[in-house]
Amino acid sequence: MKKYTVVPNKDATTWLLKVEDVAPYEEFDKQSKAIEAGMKLAEANRPSQLMIFDENHEQQGIQTF
Repeated sequence: MKKYTVVPNKDATTWLLKVEDVAPYEEFDKQSKAIEAGMKLAEANRPSQLMIFDENHEQQGIQTF
């Protein structure tokens, strides 16, 4: 199962979409855009999981596809 993660960068000025929690796959200016892209990517690569973190690096939720 592939794992995708939406996390803020170090100072929470941009949002990163990571694959398997390694180097960033893509960078976004808003969390909502990163989540949308993460959902599309996770859905296209089933079975997969999308973990979403807030600006404090606290987990907001997990979605399984």
